[in-house]
Amino acid sequence: MTTAPGGSPAAAAGTTEVVEYTDPLCPWAWGSEPALRRLRAALPAGVRWRRVFGILFDEDDDPAPDPAAETAWYARYVEDVTRHTGAPRAARLRRVAASSWPASLVAKAAQAQGTDVAERVLRRLRETVFVLGEPADTHELALAAAAGIPGLDLARLSADALSDAVRERVRADRDEARRPVPEARAAPGGSPHPGAAKQTGDGGYRYALPTVLVRGPDGHRVVPGLRPCEAYESAVGEMGTTMPVPPALLSPAEALRRLRTLTRPEVELLTDGRDLPGWAVRVETGNGPLWLHPEEAATHPATRPRSPAAR
Repeated sequence: MTTAPGGSPAAAAGTTEVVEYTDPLCPWAWGSEPALRRLRAALPAGVRWRRVFGILFDEDDDPAPDPAAETAWYARYVEDVTRHTGAPRAARLRRVAASSWPASLVAKAAQAQGTDVAERVLRRLRETVFVLGEPADTHELALAAAAGIPGLDLARLSADALSDAVRERVRADRDEARRPVPEARAAPGGSPHPGAAKQTGDGGYRYALPTVLVRGPDGHRVVPGLRPCEAYESAVGEMGTTMPVPPALLSPAEALRRLRTLTRPEVELLTDGRDLPGWAVRVETGNGPLWLHPEEAATHPATRPRSPAAR
């Protein structure tokens, strides 16, 4: 199929495509969830959203010579990131993720079971590290995080995540993330995470995570790093798609019904300022609460009994 200058079949067909380069275990991507949730909710029909898993922690990365020291350093790094984003962080980080592959494979496999299921699976994978402090860096841990999501076929998810087809799709994601458009090598200021593409060990580049690339028939716009929601909305508008102004705000109760879990920044950005409902289940983290819908809390890893070693 012939593609537009941005290289996208969707753009060539005359539609707008939003590409999110992300990783389930990335703290900056976690901190960008409020703005990206708002953008997804506001996009008009016909705009395609495509998520690309960039693999922050790769399989061939060298192991840390001192895992305890690395974990202590990374915990401080995550704490610094969350001071900028306001996103929750775990009270105790048990370890640095060994690999992004298991979570990315499970998140990619979940897409075959529908958008709603896929969104809930990815959200839980993010919460394993930033709420629980135990990253879903094995197949078993990633499946355990997803267990109990309504409408999810866990056996199918496991089989699909281990399949050659899904591994090839994630490998294609990884490769795509390492072919950034030229503009991504520089990024505007005004953000603690400006998002310029990262140089890789082989001399190439990878999109910073997160990066949003908006493609249309006449070109593309790059929105790198941590950015306000208006930057994403402006990029979509520049590609010829009219965005609602302002986006509709939900009551906290309705937001929980739709999204299942909310952080404080999400309450502030996505809801209309009313109090959270009394039935919301509050989970404490290292720097603030995560609120869960009761149906989500019934199967969420944060509400399951944990062994003493995991506390």
